[in-house]
Amino acid sequence: MRTVPARWLALRAVAVLVGLFLIVPTLMVVPMSFNGSSTLGVLNGDWTTRWYSDLFGDPRWRAAAANSLKIALGTTALSLLLGTLAAWGLSKGTRFGELIRGASLAPVVIPPVILGVGMYTVLLRWELTGSLTGLVLAHTVLALPFVIVSVSASFAQLDPVYERAAMSLGANGFQRFVRVVVPLVAPGVVAGGLFAFVTSWDEIVVAIFLTDASTRTLPVEMWIQMRTQVTPTLAALGTALFALSTVALLAMQLLRRDES
Repeated sequence: MRTVPARWLALRAVAVLVGLFLIVPTLMVVPMSFNGSSTLGVLNGDWTTRWYSDLFGDPRWRAAAANSLKIALGTTALSLLLGTLAAWGLSKGTRFGELIRGASLAPVVIPPVILGVGMYTVLLRWELTGSLTGLVLAHTVLALPFVIVSVSASFAQLDPVYERAAMSLGANGFQRFVRVVVPLVAPGVVAGGLFAFVTSWDEIVVAIFLTDASTRTLPVEMWIQMRTQVTPTLAALGTALFALSTVALLAMQLLRRDES
């Protein structure tokens, strides 16, 4: 029987402990969402689904969810279009490719507050503050780095012989991209789309600068509710968002496995 070295067992134990340290605080919202107490964080032993009924029955939450969905879908579509084309261009080894690739990651490292102020200034001049279009543009800036990184990883594994074969058969650049390149890098594109959707769906800092009463997203509505009335309805919404993020994460892992 094969024995596992003690150091590997220790590393696995540390990995499990770190995982529990990261996820247990998040999982606490699940029992709180079914708690019978009307005070968030106080578990009294009674269980109810009242808070989910309040969540799905409140028109404010439904409107915020509809706004978040519209913005996330628009962000995903625009990010995939721009990010896939950018990754394709970077895969060709342009002269300033590394510089452009590094600059594309700027929204990840720049504090969100600074991005929010800058985007508010720009979109105010374009008269797009308080509109879904402005939020889609702002969230696209935040989501593009994830799409570029994900799709670039797929392009790095793409054998150029397929493009040359299509070129020898008379396919032009557009035909090669649509019929050859896109199907081969589809797992990376889908993973990038999931990243873009989740990034837009969960974003709050920039959205606070750009939303008004009619365009509030779910995170903004949650933040407003936290400042006015703290009820287990927030835990119910947090549980729903956690489930959605978990499904997206599992889907991305499956796509990465299929790609490899």
